[in-house]
Amino acid sequence: MVHLVYCDNTGKKGEHELDKILSGQKSMVVRSAAGRKIPHSRVFEEEINQVFADNEEKLALTEKQRARWHKKCICIVEFEKVEVVEPALEFEKQSNMDDWLIIEKIEDVLVGTSIPYNYEKSRF
Repeated sequence: MVHLVYCDNTGKKGEHELDKILSGQKSMVVRSAAGRKIPHSRVFEEEINQVFADNEEKLALTEKQRARWHKKCICIVEFEKVEVVEPALEFEKQSNMDDWLIIEKIEDVLVGTSIPYNYEKSRF
């Protein structure tokens, strides 16, 4: 089973989430959902604010991102020693996909080999 988290590339160059990760400005990502599903866990309002405050430097969130991820169920993942792997794989985003996917194999979401995505593996 593969967990795939993809990053938004909106905004100015150098301010994209992936740019921050590769430059070392960011060493943690957060993903959230209104309802509980894998891998998110339920948190309370005060806990969300505390998690964001405790990890502010690692998360490097903009105000827009802070508002976006402020939901009842969150997951944070910390990483180190990030490196670019070549060749880059071309991801095929489907309209029903979240930005945290649980899939059988990476080929299931690549251009040319993707299959219709469903949330079977994301349910408790």
